[in-house]
Amino acid sequence: MKLALLIVPLFCTTMALAQLHTPLPHGMVYGKKPDTTTLMTAGKTEAFMGKKTRISTTIEGRVTRVTKQKGGWFEMDAGSGKIIAAHFKDYNINIPQNITGRRVIIEGVAQKLFIADDLQHLAGDTVTGKKQHKVKTDAKRRLIFEVTGLMVDK
Repeated sequence: MKLALLIVPLFCTTMALAQLHTPLPHGMVYGKKPDTTTLMTAGKTEAFMGKKTRISTTIEGRVTRVTKQKGGWFEMDAGSGKIIAAHFKDYNINIPQNITGRRVIIEGVAQKLFIADDLQHLAGDTVTGKKQHKVKTDAKRRLIFEVTGLMVDK
């Protein structure tokens, strides 16, 4: 009887730990499956946008950090030290923490951040008071991506 009481908790913790460390398989999809016909790398996205503020596209890149699992908030490397902040359009999607460092393909809407200069008070990244026109915004964080579908590539 005592042996059974020791074996059951040990078995349960072993099963729980085994589920935490399972690797993500190639082709795992979160949300809807991305359309890969217009695929481009994450580093070329900002140049491809030109003067447009929003485009619908599919990009491929490496996830650098998962900021919040619920809602699928993560950061993607855009090359040259730049970061694309991404999140899912559907908040009910949970992405695993171990997706960090993996190459993924994401589909959705890329959007440029506005910088509040030239008296554009409602342009987004604003500061009030004496510092209003002297604050430099973070040049590394220029794109936001609203994801509709993600597929683990490598």
